[in-house]
Amino acid sequence: MARVQLIIPDEDRERFVRQAQREGLTFSAWLRAAARDRLEARERDRRFQTREDLQRFFEECDAREGPGVEPDWDEHKRAIEESRIKGLPNV
Repeated sequence: MARVQLIIPDEDRERFVRQAQREGLTFSAWLRAAARDRLEARERDRRFQTREDLQRFFEECDAREGPGVEPDWDEHKRAIEESRIKGLPNV
């Protein structure tokens, strides 16, 4: 494992340490988690650069959904309309 030295203003360090403590983490673990969260958020927001990127995205979506047939859209619309008519909460 690599060791990294950071230069952080004292005020920020104090705020970060307090937050880490509130979350039950060491300062080091909190910094690693914050960095991972930022990377994951950036990856979610990335734009497609090529058709292959887009194709890979849809393949990943299909794999997550698993095998099976997607429900009929007209059935969904009828269920939504029935819930509105009956006054059921929006889903």
